[in-house]
Amino acid sequence: MLVAATTVSLVAGLLGVGTAAAADVTPMRVDNPYAGAQVYVNPDWAAKATTGGGAAVADQPTFVWMDRIQAVTGTADAMGLRAHLDEALAQGADLFQLVIYNLPGRDCAALASNGELPADAIGRYQSEYVDPIVDILADPAYAALRIVTVVEIDSLPNLITNVSPRPTQTDNCNTMKANGNYQKGVGYALGRLGALPNVYNYIDIGHHGWLGWDDNFQPFADLVMSQVVNNNGASPDDVHGFISNVANYGVLHEEHFDANTVIGGRPVREAAKWVDWNRYVDEVSYAKAYGDLFSQRFGHRISMLIDTSRNGWGGANRPDGPSSSTDPNTYVEESRIDRRIHLGNWCNQSGAGIGERPTASPEPGIDALVWVKPPGESDGASEEIPNDEGKGFDEMCDPAYQGNPRNGNNPSGALPDAPLSGHWFQAQFSELVQNAYPPL
Repeated sequence: MLVAATTVSLVAGLLGVGTAAAADVTPMRVDNPYAGAQVYVNPDWAAKATTGGGAAVADQPTFVWMDRIQAVTGTADAMGLRAHLDEALAQGADLFQLVIYNLPGRDCAALASNGELPADAIGRYQSEYVDPIVDILADPAYAALRIVTVVEIDSLPNLITNVSPRPTQTDNCNTMKANGNYQKGVGYALGRLGALPNVYNYIDIGHHGWLGWDDNFQPFADLVMSQVVNNNGASPDDVHGFISNVANYGVLHEEHFDANTVIGGRPVREAAKWVDWNRYVDEVSYAKAYGDLFSQRFGHRISMLIDTSRNGWGGANRPDGPSSSTDPNTYVEESRIDRRIHLGNWCNQSGAGIGERPTASPEPGIDALVWVKPPGESDGASEEIPNDEGKGFDEMCDPAYQGNPRNGNNPSGALPDAPLSGHWFQAQFSELVQNAYPPL
């Protein structure tokens, strides 16, 4: 446990020095749970990072993923939830980060992260998955821990972009929209978790390259307010905030342009294919815009987080200044920090790097930069691999795949020889370390 003990002291310096929590005291609810917090470092991930050549980042806090029912109690390869919480107390941490990720019909647009529960299994989701998690978190032994939860990534954004009559629709997403189990499941999780006084729930808002367009941005907010936050036991009080860029690669700031930068007499928003009428070109502007919108809709300040675990895009291909071209497309292509082939590419992206380290209050409007996706864990297998985890093969993880309407029919940009999602991918981790920005 030497790595974990060392980690906590270093992370406290990054996120603000906090007082080790006593197990018999429930902390007062705060506006920003990351302010002054000592955040738990997963020793399982820290050991893999150290062995894999990433000792320089092994002291960073990452989220613990509950991606199937068995993960709650633990597996032969990973600690269960209670074991992680006990380790957090042993570290002297006072903030624990958790991903709730096991909806029925999970991730209806990406087979790599399909889950174990079929589309109609809302009852099992509630009784066999959410309820046991809540029972463990409600143990008085953990009452002094601030528990930050990210509730069901990808699900609600899929109900906006990947349903009929969109050309990006999938049959699975149409099924989930029709049965309402995403909204019911998220509502149930929010309500049960939000009843615990030390839990801070955050809802996923995708990323700027997903919901940043006008026909997605406001409809998503409408979906959340009308079908989620008052559904199946939830109330608006159960939502502390929202999070962008989970397990994705969008940069914090495109330093050399924004959507309204004029090149060759036209704003790049309307003239550059990469931007393609999107109002946002990076995660900070996007997250702040949603923070403002949801603060208005909820009637109080809403907290915003951004996942920076893999959005550094450093290395030799990072532009060191803006292009001198007067052609909008050339200008953006030569100036952009995000080096993906297309914004819709999400699986094990070639050339990516570790991003900003987890930090509280990095700038106004953003409560923390966090690492939800532990660097080095695969997004999905590059070929079909039989497994008992409910994870399928998605062609977007195949380096040879030439795309579909959801990524503009572009090559996938994925790395080869990837294992199942969530499994350690050493080749990717080595590249993430090499291309980290800021450099390690």
